[in-house]
Amino acid sequence: MPALNEIQIRDPFVLRVPEEGRFYLFGSTDPDIWRGPATGFDTYWSSDLAEWHGPVPAFRPSADFWSHTQFWAPEVHRHDGAYYMFATFTAEGHRRGTQVLRAERPEGPYAPWSDGPLTPRDWECLDGTLHVEDGVPYMVFCHEWKDVGDGEIRAVRLTPDLRGTAGETSLLFTASEAPWARPLDRPGPTAYVTDGPFLHRNTDGRLLMLWSSMGESGYALGVATSETGSVLGPWRQEKAALWPRDGGHGMLFEDASGRLLLALHQPNQTPDERARFIEVEEGPDGLALR
Repeated sequence: MPALNEIQIRDPFVLRVPEEGRFYLFGSTDPDIWRGPATGFDTYWSSDLAEWHGPVPAFRPSADFWSHTQFWAPEVHRHDGAYYMFATFTAEGHRRGTQVLRAERPEGPYAPWSDGPLTPRDWECLDGTLHVEDGVPYMVFCHEWKDVGDGEIRAVRLTPDLRGTAGETSLLFTASEAPWARPLDRPGPTAYVTDGPFLHRNTDGRLLMLWSSMGESGYALGVATSETGSVLGPWRQEKAALWPRDGGHGMLFEDASGRLLLALHQPNQTPDERARFIEVEEGPDGLALR
C-alpha cells in the first residue's frame, strides 16, 4: 500500500464517501501528462488518508474515444445518486475542453456521459468543476490564455442531468485581477494563466473560489470571494496567494473528524508531483493555513 508521497499525481481531488469509510483520490495520473498517448485515470482509496490502496483504473478510453492524449484534472462529484467525473481532454483537430463522465460507484468505471466537451467547442478550455446553487448545476471552467491572453474563469449553467449546457457562458473574472498573479515568463505578448477553479461555501455562507496562476515564486494558489454569495459574483480577489510557491490546483475536503483540508500538488515539476494535504481554517478574513 503506497503512502501519499509515493504516488505521482497532479491536480489532486479527494472525494469522501462516509458510508464506506473511504476517501478516493483522483488526479492526472499518467507518468507524463504533457505528451504521448494517455492511459486514462486511476483512483486510490484510503480509510485514514495515510495508507492508500490502488491504483484502481477509474477510466480507460474505448478505441473510438475522441481523445487519446493529455488527460487532465479529473474530479468526481456525487449528484442525484450517481458519480460524475469532470475531466479535461484534447485531440488533434479539436480544442481542449471538459467532458462529463458517469459511474454508479465512486471508483468507476466511468463512461462518457456528455456528448463531448461541455465547454465551447471553438475555445481552448480546461479544468471544469461542478457547482450546484439553489438546486441549479453550473460548470465553472477556465478559458485559456492561449485564446484570450488574460486567462478567464467562466461559468455556464448545466442541464439537470449534467449532459448539456443551458445558456451562454458568463465571465466571472480574469487572472490579472488578482494582485498576487504574475504573467507567464515567456517571449511574446503578456499572458496570464487561470487553472483549477474549485468552489467552497464557508460555514458563514460566503462563497469562495480557489484557483491557480503564476505568482512571484512560480505556480501558486489564491482565493476569491463572491460579493453576492452567488457563483455569478462579482468576485473580489485576495491580495496575497494562499499557497504562494511551487504548488497549486487545489480543492477542499473534510476528514472524518471534520477538519478542513486543502489538497494540492507540489512541486509543480513532472515527474515529482505529489499530493499534499494541509489543514486550513475558516475565519472572518477567509481561509488561513494552519
